Parts: sequence; structure tokens; C-alpha cells
Amino acid sequence: MAYSTSTPAGQCVQNIINSLPSLVAVAVVDATSGMALASHTNSPNVNPETAAAYNTEVVKQKQKAMSALKLQGEKIDDILITLSNQLHLINLSDDGKKFIYLVVNSRETNLAIARDVCRQEKELLK
Repeated sequence: MAYSTSTPAGQCVQNIINSLPSLVAVAVVDATSGMALASHTNSPNVNPETAAAYNTEVVKQKQKAMSALKLQGEKIDDILITLSNQLHLINLSDDGKKFIYLVVNSRETNLAIARDVCRQEKELLK
């Protein structure tokens, strides 16, 4: 476990673990640097710190696309990537400076519940 519950990011990760015990991995990420502020994995095959860095690029590219499309007044709530057996959810804080990266097994976790948990917990990241 790479987090301390004494920080908002660490508390956020702990709350998500408590709410979604069957999660694969979770990280709270600085959206500028790509550094994981807190992370946890239940799978030796998923490194949330590495994924955090790559998914920061996904967020930045989507922001560039939105700018190119002149989508003023819009902000990214979340980005969903569906794999054969997993859901990868990137949920941005309201100010866009941090995001929660969540990986769940698509057969064990309902997408609506995963999204709701992320929305509730991102309040800690203000």
C-alpha cells in the first residue's frame, strides 16, 4: 500500500477500498505531473503508479481536443475505458488538478456504483 490516511488523497483511497472491496486498483493522481499521490492495488499485474502517468496523458489529450473543438464552459467529469474484463475510470476533481484512477472487474462491479463512489470521494480532493 502506497498511501497514508492522514492525507486527503490517502483518505480518499481508503474510502474507495472500503466502498469497493473487490476493486483491482486505485490511485489519486496529480493531473499536472502524473504522480500518484496515493495508490493501492489488489493485483500484482496492475501498477497504479505507472497507469497514473499514462492516464495523465489521456486527460491532457482530451483537454486539448476540447480546446480545439472550442467547447467552452465544459469540463471533464470522467473518462471511461472499457476492456474485455475491466473498467478503467478516470474521475477528475472539480478544479481539474487531480483525478481518481479506478480499475474494477467489469463482472464484479457495477459501473454506476463505481462512478458514484468516485464522485463522492473526489470531494476530499478540493
